Amino acid sequence: MTDSIEIPIGGRAAGCPFAPVPELYEAQKDEELRRVTVPSPMLGAFDAVVVTRYEDVKNVLADDRLRMGGSMPYQAGNLLSYDGPEHTRLRRMLTASFTARRAREQRPQIEEVVTAALDEVEKAGPGADLVQLFCTPIPTLVICELLGVPYADREEFQRRTAIALDFSNSREVQMEKAAEMEAYMAGLVAGHREEPGDNVLGRVVREYGDQLTDSELAGIGNMLLIAGHETIANTLASSIALLLQHPDQLAVVRDEPEAVDGAVEELLRYVVPATILPRQASGDIPVRDQEIKEGERVVASVLAANRDLGASGEDLDRLDVRRPVQRHLTFGFGPHQCLGQQLARMELRVALPALFNRFPELRLAVAPEELDYRTNALVFGVNALPVTW
Repeated sequence: MTDSIEIPIGGRAAGCPFAPVPELYEAQKDEELRRVTVPSPMLGAFDAVVVTRYEDVKNVLADDRLRMGGSMPYQAGNLLSYDGPEHTRLRRMLTASFTARRAREQRPQIEEVVTAALDEVEKAGPGADLVQLFCTPIPTLVICELLGVPYADREEFQRRTAIALDFSNSREVQMEKAAEMEAYMAGLVAGHREEPGDNVLGRVVREYGDQLTDSELAGIGNMLLIAGHETIANTLASSIALLLQHPDQLAVVRDEPEAVDGAVEELLRYVVPATILPRQASGDIPVRDQEIKEGERVVASVLAANRDLGASGEDLDRLDVRRPVQRHLTFGFGPHQCLGQQLARMELRVALPALFNRFPELRLAVAPEELDYRTNALVFGVNALPVTW
């Protein structure tokens, strides 16, 4: 074991942001778990056990002794602030709104939103930035309608979210933005208390309002708002950037409708938009013939686990949207597995082929190496995506 190695919290290789840093591959080959140092402006540099193999990451994330441990500023109602029975209680209040069936029911609405965004791209003409005109508006409008949030407020909550999820900011800045977001959502909660709307937040108020404080309701609303637009927008943008650099893969998504579902899973596996937050062991956790000791910090690298050759006989460092669907941990595993994963899948399944069919000659308007990736944020993505056709 060693404590001399540093691994950035995002874990992405310089010059190749879709790939893990070499140290993660090296740790994956070691039989012995590595103890490393993780520099983080938000948390300060901390020592952690890094877990990189697919089965190890899956098992560790499923272990109820692995706790969030204050990885993010506490916010009442935000599922990332809870573990154990309290987390389960709150999560159960939301599950029915984010099933695969519910996502299928939302498809017509998502298709309308995508078509409107495509119209805006066409109006803007060649040189359009897909992040601003396509990738961000689609999930933002969908989640705003789901929560009853005025779409006119989008610029302010997008700005606050971008700052709050940037690892280069201090914990004080994180807490300041969390307080601003809570104050914003508190106003919406007050309106739902008076007259619950026909949306997710309104349903929670109607069915569970007597069991939740206003602060908890505000935290639930902000968690869903942030996850519902930030994660999907960045996944969409980075997936498009990746496909534009692999035209043969793009052609499959554009021309083969029957391949789209599998292609989306491959993109999710490869891109890995969300960084798993560092957690803490509340008891000794076995990993093969070793133990993560009680009190130790843990960084479970989904980015590395999704490339684990031990999980497949395939070359998982290569993007292949036609390959048989591989197991991946992009949405996490265990108690904190992503609540909105079915909605995310549906938005990607609709948006990607629609974009490439509307603009069959779509290509980057800048050299690939000029793209500005968000490698130090909680959610990986690209800051701008100028395209032409």
